[in-house]
Amino acid sequence: MERQRVWKSCVPVAANLLLGIPAIVPAFLIWYVLSNGPLAELGWTDREPTENDGLWPGLVIVVPVVACFGCLWTLLNLWMRSRLVAAAPRGPYWSLALTLTLTPYLLGVAFG
Repeated sequence: MERQRVWKSCVPVAANLLLGIPAIVPAFLIWYVLSNGPLAELGWTDREPTENDGLWPGLVIVVPVVACFGCLWTLLNLWMRSRLVAAAPRGPYWSLALTLTLTPYLLGVAFG
C-alpha cells in the first residue's frame, strides 16, 4: 500500500515537469508581448527594433496558445488531484504544480 501511495504522489510531479517542456512556448510568448508592449512603455525593457506591428497581431497568436495550454494544464491537474490517495490540500497542490510547470522555462532563462 505504501508503494502505491508514493507512486501516486510522484505522478503529478512528473506530469507537471513534463508539461513544463511545452509550457516554454506560452511562457515565452507572454514575455515577448509584455516586453514589447506595456513594459517597454514603462521604460522597463527595450522594444524589439523590428517589432512595429503593434500589440494586436501578438495577441491574436498569444491568447489562443495560452488558453489551450491553460485548459489542458488545468484539466490534467484536476484529474490527477482527484486521483491522489489522500486528496492534497488545494493551495500547496496548485502552487507546486505551477512551480513545477514553470521550472523548465526558468532553467532555460537562467542558463540559456
